[in-house]
Amino acid sequence: MDGQRTEVAGLPARRLAWETVADLIGKNRGTALEDVMEPAAHRAALPPQDAGLARAIATTTFRHLGVIRHALHQRLAKGLPEDQPGLVALLATGAAQILYLNVQDHAAVDLAVRLAKAEPGLQHLAGLANAVLRRIARERDAIRREGDAEPLRLNTPGWLAARWIAAYGEETARAIAAANARGAGLDLTLRPGAPIPEGLDGRRLPGSLSLRLDDARTPVPELPGFADGAWWVQDAAAALPAHLLAARPGERVADICAAPGGKTAQLAAAGAQVLAVDRSAPRLRRLEANLSRLGLSAEIRAADALALPDDETFDAVLLDAPCSATGTVRRHPDVAWAKREGDLPRLTALQHRLLDKAARLVRPGGRLVYCTCSLEPEEGEAQAASFLARHPDFARRAISPDEVGDAALVTAAGDLRTLPSHWPDEGGRGGLDGFYAVRLERAGA
Repeated sequence: MDGQRTEVAGLPARRLAWETVADLIGKNRGTALEDVMEPAAHRAALPPQDAGLARAIATTTFRHLGVIRHALHQRLAKGLPEDQPGLVALLATGAAQILYLNVQDHAAVDLAVRLAKAEPGLQHLAGLANAVLRRIARERDAIRREGDAEPLRLNTPGWLAARWIAAYGEETARAIAAANARGAGLDLTLRPGAPIPEGLDGRRLPGSLSLRLDDARTPVPELPGFADGAWWVQDAAAALPAHLLAARPGERVADICAAPGGKTAQLAAAGAQVLAVDRSAPRLRRLEANLSRLGLSAEIRAADALALPDDETFDAVLLDAPCSATGTVRRHPDVAWAKREGDLPRLTALQHRLLDKAARLVRPGGRLVYCTCSLEPEEGEAQAASFLARHPDFARRAISPDEVGDAALVTAAGDLRTLPSHWPDEGGRGGLDGFYAVRLERAGA
């Protein structure tokens, strides 16, 4: 894209959203939305307002992609051409604006048509885009009603819907899908003992670890307390695993797979001597910047955790392992469409190796918390059972409801299991990221 040319207002944002969605449903399937969009916005030199609009369009498109595809398929004589990601993305981003964003119908249609006319491979389809999107606008209410009534069937990839029904039952699976469609608000973790900054409009969640903002439209750096390092952004569920580790002042603690750093900040704020390890140097730079703003410190090491020396032992280890991330769909809706069931064997094998490595890093008498932001039992409960079977020197330390503020978040075995449908807000963006965590203790002293 040429950031210097003069264009119709709003067109550069629509182009970035369209190109990003086409990329992610086409050649770069499996890549995170932010990993594609942020560099592209920088290359295009888009002003913040345009970059924000592009992100909103792309995110909304993925949040409702199942409903949008269904609606488009029904209104195209030959169905939706899934082998043409450019066309699918053009129609989907246009429909997302009409159905779910505060965009004038004529603007969404006109700009989609302009994009088609400017693209050699789509010029001949500009008339089709115009007709289909105008029909979407006329039938908006019916489309939205159908989507709201059937989020599990229409707006969840079939393999995920089947897995969630098998793991949690159909009623809970429907509630998870509905929470994912609503999206997520903004949760903040306050520094221990810190008061809520004056002017920060939020409410304490159960367990008092997190503050949920009632109005998340203000840019994060402009919120009260940001410059003072009074808090950091972290989903309420993501704050629980480090809390369960119960790091004490002076303890040496390893945070494995540490980026983006919310858990590292929790451990450092508790007074622990923290080693934060992650393979991604760029993500660690962001972690380091956050710690600096918060006035906290940790040893930061860009490394493969599997290559850490076994003789470097710790009082406690937190392992937030790479996973399918299916518990974060309400916050990162592209995850649902980027992942495949076939990804699970590779991920569970990596989690197995990382758990064994983490066990070797825990000193006798020390603690280990393993967690994933996944709803899939293979990445949670099954990993814990397998670990305990092959490591008789470790035992589960059951979690009590008082530690997390809600008995519904604790499994019969004493582990943490949060679901997107937990802690709903009527008519708002409630819920939690889906997390699993088990707390373990090594024998000896």
